[in-house]
Amino acid sequence: MTTRPELRGTFGAVSSTHWLASAAGMATLEAGGNAFDAAVAAGFVLQVVEPHLNGPGGDVPILFFDAASGRAQVICGQGPMPQAATPAAFRALGLSRIPGSGVLPATVPGAFGAWLKVLEEHGTMRLGQVLHHAIGYAAHGYPVLPKAAEAIAVLAELFRGEWAESGRTYLVDGAPPRPRSRLRNVALAETYRRILKEAEAAGPGREQQIRAAHRAFYGGFVAETIDAHLRGTDVLDSTGRRHRGLLTGDDMARWEPRTEATVSRDYRGLEVHKPGPWSQGPVFLQQLALLEGFDLAATGLDSSDHLHTVIECAKLAYADREAWYGDPHFTDVPLAALLADDYTDDRRRLVGDLASDTLRPGAPAGRSPRIPPPDRADPPAGPHWQGQLYDGLPTVVPPVVAATEARGDTCCLTVTDRHGNMVAATPSGGWLKSSPVVPGLGFPLGTRGQMAWLEEGHPNSLAPGKRPRTTLSPTLVTQEGRARLAFGTPGGDQQDQWTLGFFLAHVDFGLDLQRAVETLAFHSEHVPSSFTPRTYRPLAVRIESRCPDETASGLTRRGHILVPVADWSLGKVCAVGVEPGDGLLLAAASPRGEQAYAIAR
Repeated sequence: MTTRPELRGTFGAVSSTHWLASAAGMATLEAGGNAFDAAVAAGFVLQVVEPHLNGPGGDVPILFFDAASGRAQVICGQGPMPQAATPAAFRALGLSRIPGSGVLPATVPGAFGAWLKVLEEHGTMRLGQVLHHAIGYAAHGYPVLPKAAEAIAVLAELFRGEWAESGRTYLVDGAPPRPRSRLRNVALAETYRRILKEAEAAGPGREQQIRAAHRAFYGGFVAETIDAHLRGTDVLDSTGRRHRGLLTGDDMARWEPRTEATVSRDYRGLEVHKPGPWSQGPVFLQQLALLEGFDLAATGLDSSDHLHTVIECAKLAYADREAWYGDPHFTDVPLAALLADDYTDDRRRLVGDLASDTLRPGAPAGRSPRIPPPDRADPPAGPHWQGQLYDGLPTVVPPVVAATEARGDTCCLTVTDRHGNMVAATPSGGWLKSSPVVPGLGFPLGTRGQMAWLEEGHPNSLAPGKRPRTTLSPTLVTQEGRARLAFGTPGGDQQDQWTLGFFLAHVDFGLDLQRAVETLAFHSEHVPSSFTPRTYRPLAVRIESRCPDETASGLTRRGHILVPVADWSLGKVCAVGVEPGDGLLLAAASPRGEQAYAIAR
């Protein structure tokens, strides 16, 4: 039994973490757009309807397969750190790490430019055609998700007392909105409208207008407003103090999104594509490389043997992430060596019958690994919302919840069309908890800079113009030169554990897409979080409480420390695919959170 069927159609398929974004994507396909147009329309809608998890000031990696070229590629919408962002600059402020909130960790907003690049180079529609859904929801209102309303309620005191523009944006007559009530963001609607007006005034050409929209955001009024706000405003952040930001209009003007080659690896006859090591994406491939040496299907789905093997391989792959991943334009990431068969064979031998309690990065090509020690500092004393600022994750946890509360973040969208095009993206950053709304624009900036180390000499050390290693990690799969599958999930560091469970359920255990997204979810907390304050729990495994008793006892005997969380609470995997035999288009969406939605026709 499943909560809903795997959807099948012949025209198009969309799956995202919000039903309104999925509907906008399908409406765009119905209006004659292709998968790229539909993804852009859905992406802009997510910026409006999931403000607690993403926004125009955030970031996004976009994986895609263009049927015309027959290539899978990735557009990097992860903006870099400002030119003024150096370890010395933070040390001069008396800081030993980059805060998880405020304006100091702000990077160049990459999401808006990345979506424009998709539209310009691969779409067919004009900007106004794909932007009008988002403008409508911002101007006329959208139903507030319960989690968004909960977050605003927890942060209301902060919004009233410190981040006044956030209060004007998210509070209704000074009070948090009721769950599922209508909320407007008039300032954001006006920002979109002004960008569109300037774009259309630039000339009649489709590409001409899209380039003009990029200039309006990165070199025009949006950048100017952000520059003036950061130069003149002291913002309370997780340090308990007020700081001014380092990001400038010049940083924004010099940035352009890049199209890059994917990193890929074969698994069971499928070519699996991920973003490069500026993301955590290759950790998915390293896990697959390790697991390829095991007969998972023989262990039995959700057995203790199955879960133990996956967990131990995840620990090894994520340890390598911590030691070796970073922006490859600034550091020599030994990616080929990390994915090499001989290196993987050596690492696989470390998987034993008992859970390892040690963080064990490898030494690819004989190079010595290095992981900076986690910061054990305590959060500053203060009200509950002060602790929310200290935790760099977007998820807001009310003070009454238990320590076993499941947490999630980020958004996801996937699209495929009848022409063979396919897109997978995980928009995030610029969430309402991260930073105050910029006056006049209707959105906050992102805080992805918190993921960079101030300790120098590490692949993910801070440097001007460098991308902090992001957790965002969509996946695209090809087979025999055609798009086969696209998927992703919210979840920060857990994204490449939760989607791995889905992928293995589909490929190794033969479940259809919907049954695969509904399989038992779990993840290891063995490796330090990418988010401030980089917490971790050796041997700990968070697992949905519906885990079979026999599996739980088997994992405990092996030394894993199980942390049960609520059923149906880990991740929101969204997926689209193509049936290899008859070419039917497939879609599935996780029931977790009661908001992800798939559409196919």
